[in-house]
Amino acid sequence: MGHREDLLEGAKKCLVEKGFVGTTARDIVKASGANLASIGYHYGSKDALMTEAFIAVIQEWGDQFTTGVEGEGGSLERFRSVWDGVHAGREESGPIWAASMEIALTPGRLPELRTMLAASQGEGRKGLISMFTGVPEEDLTEDDLRTTGAFYQALLNGFMLQWLFDPASAATPAELTEGMRRAVRAMTATAPEGAPAEG
Repeated sequence: MGHREDLLEGAKKCLVEKGFVGTTARDIVKASGANLASIGYHYGSKDALMTEAFIAVIQEWGDQFTTGVEGEGGSLERFRSVWDGVHAGREESGPIWAASMEIALTPGRLPELRTMLAASQGEGRKGLISMFTGVPEEDLTEDDLRTTGAFYQALLNGFMLQWLFDPASAATPAELTEGMRRAVRAMTATAPEGAPAEG
């Protein structure tokens, strides 16, 4: 690997271990074996490097949930299978979730990263819909992303926040699945047939 790749790997390591706020340029240099000047040369700034590192880590994290999902598309079995995967990887994913919260809660910092993440919302929602329902990403519409995708994204973000706040009280895959079953049962029992969604 060259200095550019070394720096990226070092930044990813620091991001997981120290988060955005806690990582300094010197931390990255120490983790990568590169020199301080090479950060500016290859990436322009430490924040630009950390932005690339975050995106790379998020992609790697997402890839681990696209394999091993079982059950028919849209079924409770598949819903449970996806959450089993998320739950199993929660220890490794914790630092990434924490970094995501750092970014969300510091609106004045890292504007480039926030812009990039906002632009990638649609892709993230596509992946979530496909994971939970089995529908190919290329078949999804903008309406799917803004409804079903936003719904699954809210569930994932909520689980992340619960687990970061208090792992002991965070819902398990079985509890999430049962909660979904009860919510669907209650909604289908009380909603008039053909009633339009409020918007």
